[in-house]
Amino acid sequence: MSSVVETVQNVVTPILDECHFELVDVEFVKEGKNWFLRVFIDKPGGIDIEECALVSEKLSEKMDQLDPDPIPQAYFLEVSSPGAERPLKKESDYEQALNEYIHVSLYQNIEGEKQYEGFLTSYDSENLTLLVRIKTREKEFTFSRKNIAKARLAIQF
Repeated sequence: MSSVVETVQNVVTPILDECHFELVDVEFVKEGKNWFLRVFIDKPGGIDIEECALVSEKLSEKMDQLDPDPIPQAYFLEVSSPGAERPLKKESDYEQALNEYIHVSLYQNIEGEKQYEGFLTSYDSENLTLLVRIKTREKEFTFSRKNIAKARLAIQF
């Protein structure tokens, strides 16, 4: 499936560059009997439905022109905003999330937990540090980036 994702990234990037949009993520997944090609895009101030529709039309047209077809099975194309809980994947994502409230899922437990939410206080190529509130006190946790399964912005309640 990674070749499909790479192909779509290569096809959609010039479209997004032309529109001054950012590619956040691409996923190609099977849910039940159906395949979904999801392309998440953004821009400063957020993306709207008309902009998603524009990219969807242009991407669909370009994908239909590819020979051989990189996705021979039927699929649904979805182009959307990453939403308020945007994934953190690239270095620029972490840079923008500095001092923001984020959610981190780990591969291995740390102090009996695999999920943490807190403020991203620092990061580098090997670690990231969160300030986590535990009941009435705050504690800093530093996580190895190799142990992070997923990281995303989070909404604080």
